[in-house]
Amino acid sequence: MSSRPKWIQVQFIRGSRTFANLCRAFILVCGATGFLLVGFSSCIGEDLIPRLSSKQIAFIPQGLVMCFYGIAGLFLGLYLWCTAFRNVGGGYNYFDKREGISSIFRWGFPGEHRRICIQLVLKDIEAVGLENKEGFLSSRILYLKVRGRRSIPLTRIGENLTPEDMEEKAAELARFLRVSIEGF
Repeated sequence: MSSRPKWIQVQFIRGSRTFANLCRAFILVCGATGFLLVGFSSCIGEDLIPRLSSKQIAFIPQGLVMCFYGIAGLFLGLYLWCTAFRNVGGGYNYFDKREGISSIFRWGFPGEHRRICIQLVLKDIEAVGLENKEGFLSSRILYLKVRGRRSIPLTRIGENLTPEDMEEKAAELARFLRVSIEGF
């Protein structure tokens, strides 16, 4: 049972700190380290990884290319680890009917504008929208249509929810805010 009052609704948004992203970052760093070590092994002429001979690899051009891919992979892996550590994209959607306000909060990339917070008056919310694109790269986005502003997305890009789950979320939020639903 929730201890939250009925006039408040909070939706937590999961950011980039997911098990899948951590696995991708780990695999990428391991693979990139292997590429870098094999490329460097071909340069110095000694095997840095036991049971993996680099004698058949000439440093120019194969070893050099492997070093380049290893360095690029390490930078990409480091980037994925940093975004997961900082939970970029995570946050919450807060709606308070008693106060008549809404707050959309997300963690962004490090820098001056790391905290992204949008304050809204509930009277300005015209509708809850649902954008559904089917096909090879299908996407479903739940958003708020606000008077005098662009639409504000409420769900994470790439969130793999079924159309029924998205419709249920949209209907629940529209009932709570007492607004219409667009985009079905």
